[in-house]
Amino acid sequence: MTRYALVALALLASATQLSAQSAGHATTAAKPTIVLVHGAWADASGWYDVTRALQARGYKVVAVQNSLFSYAKDIETTKRVLDAQQGPIVVVGHSWGGAVITAAAAGNPSVKSLVYVAAFAPDSGEVVGGLLQRYPDLGLGKALVPDAAGFLYIDPAKYPEVFANGLPPAQARAFATEQKPIAGSALGEPLTVAPAWKTIPSWYVVGTQDRAINPELERFMAKRMNAHVTELPAGHLVFISRAQDIARIIESASR
Repeated sequence: MTRYALVALALLASATQLSAQSAGHATTAAKPTIVLVHGAWADASGWYDVTRALQARGYKVVAVQNSLFSYAKDIETTKRVLDAQQGPIVVVGHSWGGAVITAAAAGNPSVKSLVYVAAFAPDSGEVVGGLLQRYPDLGLGKALVPDAAGFLYIDPAKYPEVFANGLPPAQARAFATEQKPIAGSALGEPLTVAPAWKTIPSWYVVGTQDRAINPELERFMAKRMNAHVTELPAGHLVFISRAQDIARIIESASR
C-alpha cells in the first residue's frame, strides 16, 4: 500500500470518528429538557429519584419550586421556568402540578408533550375543588386541616394512609412532617385559558390505589384529554414508589 493510500485511509478513519461523535452529540442535543412540577403537600425534592433516572438517560432536568400560595402564582412561576429553557420541552405535573402545567404550558410552542402523574387536568373555567367533588372522596377531604392563615395541611396521623399509601411506613411518616401546605383558596381558582392538553400531546399515569384523587376521576380526565394512559398499582405518590416506571413514561413522551 502506498504512502498516499495510507494517508487517505487515516483521513477516512478520522472523518468517520468525527462523524460518529457529531451524531452522538446531535442525539444528546436533540433530547428535550424535562421540567418537573410538584403538587400540594410536597416540593421539588420529591422528584429526586425520577430526576436521577432521567439524568442517567442523558436528559437535562429542571424541577420547579412552587409556593402553593395561589394557582395564579404557581402558574406564573412555572411559566417563568418554561420561558427560560432552550429547545424542546416535556412538562410533567404531579397532582396539583397537573393543574399548573395545564395553564403554564398553554400557548408555548417549545412544549412538545405533557405528562400528568396522578394529576389534575382542568378544562377552562374548572377549579380543582370542583373536580374533586365529581367522584367520592377516598379519604383526603376528611384528612385536611386548615391553619389560622387558611393553608391546608394533611393530618399527619392520616397522611400515610390517604396520601403516601404504598410507601414504607417510616418514609410515609417522615414525609408527613415535611409536607408543604397549600392555600385553601387556590383550590377555588379557575383555569382562565384554553388548557394546554387540547393542543399538546399528553400522557397520563393513573395510580389505581390512589386515595387522594379518586382513580375514576383520573381516568375521566385522561379520557377527556385523549391521553396515552398507563395504569400503575400505586398510591398517590406513584412518582416516588414507581420512579423508574415514571421515568420510562416521561422518556416515551419525549420521543
